[in-house]
Amino acid sequence: MANLKNKRLKRTSISKQLVRSASQTTEPINTMPASTLSTPLPPVLAILTVDNGKRSFLGNRGNFRDIIRKGQKMGFIVYVLPVKQLFLNREYVKGFVYAEDSRSWREELMPAPHIIYNRIPSRNHERLPEVRSKLLACKKHPKISIFNPYFFNKWQLFKWLRESKTTLAAVPHTKRLTSINGLEGMLQKHSHLYLKPVSGKAGKGIMTVSHHLENALPYRLKIQQNRKSSTYRSASLKKLWLRIQKERQNDSYIVQQGITLASYHDRNYDLRALIQKNNKGRWEITGLGARLAGALSITTHVPRGGRIEEPEKLLRHAFNEDQAANIILLARKTALQTARQIERGSKNKLGEMSMDLGVDVKGNVWVFEANAKPMKFDEPHIRQKSLEQIFHYAYYLMAKKRKATEGVVVER
Repeated sequence: MANLKNKRLKRTSISKQLVRSASQTTEPINTMPASTLSTPLPPVLAILTVDNGKRSFLGNRGNFRDIIRKGQKMGFIVYVLPVKQLFLNREYVKGFVYAEDSRSWREELMPAPHIIYNRIPSRNHERLPEVRSKLLACKKHPKISIFNPYFFNKWQLFKWLRESKTTLAAVPHTKRLTSINGLEGMLQKHSHLYLKPVSGKAGKGIMTVSHHLENALPYRLKIQQNRKSSTYRSASLKKLWLRIQKERQNDSYIVQQGITLASYHDRNYDLRALIQKNNKGRWEITGLGARLAGALSITTHVPRGGRIEEPEKLLRHAFNEDQAANIILLARKTALQTARQIERGSKNKLGEMSMDLGVDVKGNVWVFEANAKPMKFDEPHIRQKSLEQIFHYAYYLMAKKRKATEGVVVER
């Protein structure tokens, strides 16, 4: 009897929160599709993650807090939902909300989500059978929409991009790194190569290989460490391969053609694009930033010593003003084409991705990387728009799902 009373009390508090959330919407109402404005209760978005085994959750809490705040301003109920607490047949689930008064997270009974925003923090967590089964169930559910269901696999990603004429020209020559013979074949075609873990993140595990016949030790391997790189030189390909095997351990790798990039004071840089779907379900460039490699780093990632810069500033160092402007237009076009092709190839409902784009000395744009779960962009104008786009696309998904399920009764 006491349990039933507690549940009623919790549901009453939820109802009050729903009404309060709806009344506190501060974003312009014209950002919401008309078909969603008649919803009797606010839309509900759950940020999906995993628990940490201590009655809490894993993930970037600062990012989650920003998402919750923006969602509330746009009329949403938003909370963090560990996979363990996701039950698709229940009206209410246990989620975590951020309490502004105490600046702390607390667990509460929350209404089941209409939209699930997948922010599971690692591939290892996503591969767990219980996680995979719930993600699959979400994809099949008639009244719940989930976007960005899985991390990308780097090898699969480049296979998808090679399948389209619109993206093929922007993809460096890429193969799976499986044998010394395969590495030798790539070195015969390209004197500089990148070795990347298939499941890598934020530049971790990246190596470069170069071949200089005129040197006594012609093979050079550079290994990315925390904020710098170390160099290993070898007289033979066999010795080089043994060192690569030691560094990669049991991880799967790809080997990729190195591109002679435009530089800024002898330091490489790349462009970072954030691409998201809008309230019409169409891909849109949220923002374009740039990252300048650290003095001792082989990648441009900020955790590896990289630095945030303005794209125009870096491009104007190697190109004139008109050329720089045209390169930015080309980068934006390439990013949109790439996002569309990745979604086609993956056969999944995607809502956002970030992209690393390189610019060579001739002004050509290359696609080096795409990430299904973008890290937080530090540029304020990109950050604010990125938060808004999450909910613009969520409105679109709700309207589309409602239209598709009109007249369908679902047991929850």
